[in-house]
Amino acid sequence: MTDPLPDGATPIGDDEAAGLIPTFVATRADLNLVEQAGIASARRWASRSPAARTVNSILSEPFVRQLHRQMYGTVWRWAGTYRMSERNIGVDPARIPVAVRDLVDNARYWVAPDATWITPEVDCVRVHHQMVSIHPFPNGNGRHARLFADLLARSIGIPPFTWGGANLNGAGPDRAEYLAALRRADRNPEDLVDLLRFARS
Repeated sequence: MTDPLPDGATPIGDDEAAGLIPTFVATRADLNLVEQAGIASARRWASRSPAARTVNSILSEPFVRQLHRQMYGTVWRWAGTYRMSERNIGVDPARIPVAVRDLVDNARYWVAPDATWITPEVDCVRVHHQMVSIHPFPNGNGRHARLFADLLARSIGIPPFTWGGANLNGAGPDRAEYLAALRRADRNPEDLVDLLRFARS
C-alpha cells in the first residue's frame, strides 16, 4: 500500500505487511474495510462472551491480546501478538508485556469501588490513553484501545464512549481533535479533560 498515512497512523513494516491475510487488499481504504468488518465481529463476540463482561477478566494481560486477535484475526496473521519492532510511538518492544501487565494491574486499583479519588469515566479514559501510549501491537492500537475502554466502561456500569461519533481512520477534524487530546495527555498524563470531552462527544 503506497497511499499516504493519515496523521498519527503507525507505518506497517515489511515483515508485518507480509502477515496480511486477505489477498485483494491493495489500498488503505481496502484495509480499513476489512479491519472494520473484523472490529464489528469482535463487538458481536464481546456482547456475548463472559470474558468481556467482568472487570477482572477484562483487566488481564491475556484479554488485551485476545481482544486484538478477535478484532484483527481475519486480517493479520500476527493479530494478538505484541510488536517486535520500534515505532514512532510506544515503549520499547522488550518492555511491552510488563507495561501491559502494569497497566491492567493499576487499572484494577483505579476502578475499585472504594477508589473515590477518580471518577469511573476518567478511569476508562486513562486506561485508553496509557494503552495507546504503550502501543503494544504493530497496527490497530487506537481502535483496540477505544474498544477496550468501552468494554471496561460497560463492566463497571457506565455507558460506552462515542469517540466523536465519527470514523477516526481517515484525516479530518474529528481525528485531529482526538490526536490533539491524546497529545495533551502525553504532555501531562493527569490532564485528561480534552480526551474525556472528546470520548463523550
